Amino acid sequence: MRVRNLVLGLLLAAPMTLSGCLPFSMGLATPVLMPPWVANRIEEKYCYKNDFRTPILPPIRPGFPPPLCEDPPDEARILRALPPVKRGMPYFFEEFRDNYQFVTERIVDKIDPPRFYPLIGPAQLHHCHWKCTVYFTQTIQSGYPCPFHCVRPAVDVVYIDLDHLHQYPSPTPEVQRDVTRDLLNQ
Repeated sequence: MRVRNLVLGLLLAAPMTLSGCLPFSMGLATPVLMPPWVANRIEEKYCYKNDFRTPILPPIRPGFPPPLCEDPPDEARILRALPPVKRGMPYFFEEFRDNYQFVTERIVDKIDPPRFYPLIGPAQLHHCHWKCTVYFTQTIQSGYPCPFHCVRPAVDVVYIDLDHLHQYPSPTPEVQRDVTRDLLNQ
């Protein structure tokens, strides 16, 4: 009698375990639910880690004009600096941005006097600040409970710093040439 009940219980539980109804029926291959923003955070952390790092460049050569900030931030970096699109719920509230146009203006371009930076040594900080104006079409739509579709032009301004350091070995030109040669592997 006990054996029969045990066999019947196992036969009744077998379809549930084979269909995936039990939480850990797949063992180590059980999928783990993850919120959708986790993938975005991981992408920001590992793919765009150089956005907030300060590059170290060779010294400014004597007798030459000081370098200028000629490279504006690229469009991908400006888009990453924009406030994120509101996370909506499909058919209830959705927001989209389309037709981007970028205008960049250099605000600050100056070089500080040399000072000592830990782990780097004597260097000059080159300030490059940009004002980035983004023109785009913002679309807000809903399908339920009151269907609507709103398309309007929008403008957003982002300020981006592309500061970098120029090494400053010593005031003598010979040492500066040696350091530049060593940095450029010549």
